[in-house]
Amino acid sequence: MSAKKRILSGMRPTGKLHLGHLVGALENWVALQNEYENYHLIADYHALTTNVETKELYQNSIDMVIDWLAAGIDPVHSPMFRQSQIKEHAELHLIFSMLITTARLERNPTLKDQVRDLQMDLISYGHLGYPVLQAADILLYKGVVVPVGEDQVPHIEITREIARKFNNQYGEVFPEPEPKLTKFARLPGLDGDSKMSKSTGNTVLLSDSPEQILARVKTAVTDRQKIRKGDPGHPDVCLIFTYHQKFNLSEVSEIRTNCESGALGCVDCKRNCAAKIADALAPVREKRAYYEAHLDEVKAILADGERRAHAVAQETMQQVRAAMTIG
Repeated sequence: MSAKKRILSGMRPTGKLHLGHLVGALENWVALQNEYENYHLIADYHALTTNVETKELYQNSIDMVIDWLAAGIDPVHSPMFRQSQIKEHAELHLIFSMLITTARLERNPTLKDQVRDLQMDLISYGHLGYPVLQAADILLYKGVVVPVGEDQVPHIEITREIARKFNNQYGEVFPEPEPKLTKFARLPGLDGDSKMSKSTGNTVLLSDSPEQILARVKTAVTDRQKIRKGDPGHPDVCLIFTYHQKFNLSEVSEIRTNCESGALGCVDCKRNCAAKIADALAPVREKRAYYEAHLDEVKAILADGERRAHAVAQETMQQVRAAMTIG
């Protein structure tokens, strides 16, 4: 086993990724891959908890892997794999489901938020048990650190509880993973919502051209009290100023001064911001174009990641079965 501590992180395959994914996860993954042994999960089983077209899952997975690679994930150090292709995920999920009560899962605040936000009348067994499958995902690879946003911390606590329950009941097999919060966990959507989401169309895609980025940024919500150039602005309530703080840090002070004085209008500010975002994404677009033209290489990377992940998963399940004396 590698001397490095292991991390399991992943995403549901929704297709091409956006700036929120880059800022909230991918930059962190890339930064961590030299320090940790990273495993990256394509959570296609988890995608089934929402109304997803299963025939789109494979292409969505390929599109997502291309964006992962374009953002700088190194497949040599960080295997990428589909959850559905490693059958041990389902087996460990079944075992873990015997170690937690429905009452505990119903207290999960993330579930309550999803029910409210999605206006769900009925909750499927799979949706209720989402954190149990997530625990199996993490512990199958004995992840000791899980990079997450604050909204996922309750899920990690459930993972820790399940690991503790298994170890106490059957013997020491699993670590109790710690959440690793990202510093810049969320980038607001173009409509001013709390996060970017393709379902609401408030995103800038990593694959967008400079022209597409400009067109999207032009639609962004800004300071509602600054109607025209010359009006004093309030940068701290302006979405575009938030983007400047991420993608144009060297000009932030000047932009604040000129916005507050009224010298800088929103149209020019948006155009400048869009250009800086396009510049930041230029290396990603270049790599993405390469991988789109070499799909066989992408598929080979995915197959290699699944082979390596399967070897780890098999070893863990041998230990689980031995501890439970069922194998």
